[in-house]
Amino acid sequence: MLFQDRRAAGRVLAAELAERELHDELAGPLVLALPRGGVPVADEVARVLHAPLDVLVVRKIGAPFQPELGVGALAGDEPPFYDERALDLLHLTPDGLAPQVARERVELQRRESLYRAGRPAPDLRGRTAVLVDDGLATGVTACAAVRAVRRLGPARVLLAAPVCSVEAATVLGQEADDVVCPHQPRPFGAVGRWYADFDQVTDAEVLDVLAAAHAGG
Repeated sequence: MLFQDRRAAGRVLAAELAERELHDELAGPLVLALPRGGVPVADEVARVLHAPLDVLVVRKIGAPFQPELGVGALAGDEPPFYDERALDLLHLTPDGLAPQVARERVELQRRESLYRAGRPAPDLRGRTAVLVDDGLATGVTACAAVRAVRRLGPARVLLAAPVCSVEAATVLGQEADDVVCPHQPRPFGAVGRWYADFDQVTDAEVLDVLAAAHAGG
């Protein structure tokens, strides 16, 4: 399966989630997009579920020699979450990654301030938090997101993405109450491989989606 773009993928994911809603598996859902790539996907999901849409900013911590290789992640004010197996394999330590963590923390705070625009964080108590991303390769950023959301007291945490690796689904199944991923190809490669259009989502696009969602709410 090759998705045309993130919105097309979001509609596929939304259809799967709507089935669960019909079976009362989603109680009072609130959709949280992982920016930036997860925002267009989550927008489609929120529309179909008639659910509020917000964001949870997560930043990947990359290996010093290969920034795209995620070995950890930051979410909210939480301490860094690390893939201990990756650290061991690459002979990395949390202390050695401190410069990367500091840089990503600054960017996380910038995005939080920009995207939230003075709005308080959503109240998740007693609700189903539906975390949405455009794809899950290793699952390290999603793990950090799930753990951060757990602290906010939702009734359930559901992680949803149009495409993911089998390995990520397995790992995240131990963190979230449920993982919804319609397309789990082998071999996986990179998330962008499964999209015809995988252009970078901009801050402006994120702000437009959030403004429309909150105006409608």
